[in-house]
Amino acid sequence: ERVESVMSILNVPLLESPPKPIKELIKNVPTLESPGIDKALAKLEFLNSPIYRDNLVSPDFKTTAVLINLNDDPLYRELLQQRNELRKKAKDGLLSELEQSELENVLIDFKNHRDKMRLVEHKNISHVREIAEKYRGDAKIFLGGASMVADDLITFIRSDLQVFGSAVFVFLILTLWVIFRQFRWILLPVITCSFSVVTTSGFLGLFGWEVTVISSNFISIQLIITMAITIHLIVRYRELAGLNPNMDQRQLVLDSTIFMARPCTFAVLTTVVGFGSLVLSGILPVMNFGWMMSAGIGVSLFLTFLIFPVLLILMPKAMPNTSFESRFALTKIFADITERHGKTIMFLSVAALMLSIVGASKLNVENSFIDYFKESTEIYQGMKVIDQQLGGTTPLDLVVELDESVEETLPVKKDTKPEAELEDEEEFDSFEEEFEETASEAQYWFTAEKMEKIERIHDYLNGLEQTGKVLSLGTMLKIGKTLNSGKSLDNFLLALLYNELPERFRKIILDPYVSVENNEARFYVRIRDSEPNLRRNELLLQIQHDLKTKLDIPEEKARLANLLVLYNNMLQSLFKSQILTLGVVIISFLIMFIFLFRSITIALIAIFPNVLSIGVVLGFMGWMGIPLDMMTITIAAISVGIAVDNTIHYIHRFRHEFAIDRNYIAAMHRSHESIGYAMYYTSITIIIGFSILVLSKFIPSIYFGLLTGLAMLIALMAALTLLPQLLIFLKPLGTEKQEV
Repeated sequence: ERVESVMSILNVPLLESPPKPIKELIKNVPTLESPGIDKALAKLEFLNSPIYRDNLVSPDFKTTAVLINLNDDPLYRELLQQRNELRKKAKDGLLSELEQSELENVLIDFKNHRDKMRLVEHKNISHVREIAEKYRGDAKIFLGGASMVADDLITFIRSDLQVFGSAVFVFLILTLWVIFRQFRWILLPVITCSFSVVTTSGFLGLFGWEVTVISSNFISIQLIITMAITIHLIVRYRELAGLNPNMDQRQLVLDSTIFMARPCTFAVLTTVVGFGSLVLSGILPVMNFGWMMSAGIGVSLFLTFLIFPVLLILMPKAMPNTSFESRFALTKIFADITERHGKTIMFLSVAALMLSIVGASKLNVENSFIDYFKESTEIYQGMKVIDQQLGGTTPLDLVVELDESVEETLPVKKDTKPEAELEDEEEFDSFEEEFEETASEAQYWFTAEKMEKIERIHDYLNGLEQTGKVLSLGTMLKIGKTLNSGKSLDNFLLALLYNELPERFRKIILDPYVSVENNEARFYVRIRDSEPNLRRNELLLQIQHDLKTKLDIPEEKARLANLLVLYNNMLQSLFKSQILTLGVVIISFLIMFIFLFRSITIALIAIFPNVLSIGVVLGFMGWMGIPLDMMTITIAAISVGIAVDNTIHYIHRFRHEFAIDRNYIAAMHRSHESIGYAMYYTSITIIIGFSILVLSKFIPSIYFGLLTGLAMLIALMAALTLLPQLLIFLKPLGTEKQEV
């Protein structure tokens, strides 16, 4: 279904096996399956033809391509155009009530048709795989192409949703058991997390927010964040229960909930700001991810403070099992280190920040699409073969509007040509009259001036280091020269080919590259995506510059398009998006901290450890040569948004403890031995939870998980060492009480 034609070495036109006069060739264009074809000559043509070499066959003739052409989908294009036009009107505020209703209907129709065609594509690809499987014993067979990549990405998304959600859920249960060793502290978080995820998924479906590769881990992230909120409530309840053994269950639950409501609310708000900043990225999948997670986290906060205390109050009071704290007194160790080596901590933090700044300056956005996938995936294997053996993977179109010449307006007089050329064309006299009736426009379009310009552009593009295969009318001109005894084809012969070549062959070698009606020539270039020296933006700028300066093509008459341009535009927007989202997050947090703590000094103290954590991660990426992509640009905003929760909880508790005896050191130790445990538990939960993303088949998801985990680890260490040291050193809460 949807397959229009299949092109392979079996059915493509053979123009030089053997070479024939153009008149004879047009009447009967042979293929490899034609009777009496000379296969030795056909092999030579495949290896030397500018159409087929590095395109249909590899230079060593060990690899060949079978190209499946799909039928056009006019309904999809029509619905897409309607949707885009109506959306633009809506964005400009020009949509009438009738058009608003029309937009809603178009959105529904577009989604239904797209989903239907996705099922058709998936079915087609499955059938192709079944056919290929029959022959894998005889050859290495790989699938490639945009349809297959898109279908496999959807499969990856479904797999990631199932694997990540299930793996994180199981991991969280194990973590809760290891830490708390009581069944209730497993049951309550599981119920809270389940309700939060199910409710959020329902909202996403209700509002039509679709899951993409970028947002495929939203279930995992929401589980982790919901669990973090719940752990803070559990730790506070256990602390109060240990300090007040005579307090009844209702009062314990009430005091725990009220005490944690303010810091948890502000912590969640900062996380929402972190995700919400992604809306400013300008990259639609990233923007939608930001909206989805902001809504999901809000749901988590509401349901946690609704469900957790209601269920807990129905349970009998239970004294906490503190066996984990007694064995793993990490927070106490950090408190002792901070007290003894405070100045060293500040020095190392500043040094780490300086190194991070240098590393961050080395960040780049150049990455290969093929490297987004593991080597074991069919996407990687297929793209690698196409990229290295069959002329490259990433398409680039150059469309040039050609100048009209004098030759186009004046008929060509054959009697003015040299005698030798007149003799060569005598064989066409028998059908010249019939041809002239239909081909005059084409005849006068194919001028020597235009053909010379097309060949120059073709040769220029073909000479670039990063290009693989280049196809254009220039390709046909080179073949025509061979067919015409080494002489270039004149306008009459080119028009003859254009009009008289059988349609099925013309669709392959002419129609895609010339538009006589629009006076345009198209150059189809495939870029080798795995080329180590590929710098997409520099390449596009170089082509634009050289077209103008070396080839005399005015800027307004040359258009670059296709996937390379789209991909490059996305990559170039990453730096701006990273700076914008991170800047908005930090400024927003500073304002929120000033409002929360009522102190500019404390607000600045709270910001620094979080800036350090993400600075270290960005610096690490720069030093290690890990490029920014659609996933990694979200790390900074998300990590700061989550990590800042520790800062809020710690400062909130530190102020509470400091008010007891106005002693900074004592307040630090008590804070570490109370809220420090909750910070430790939640951070470890988040770190390991994000690390589960290594199970993904999508490399950016793996980087996202590991680097976010690294950011959280740095943030935890900074919150338990640098943050208290800054509070002790700067004394923002006032002077200490003097001992008598």
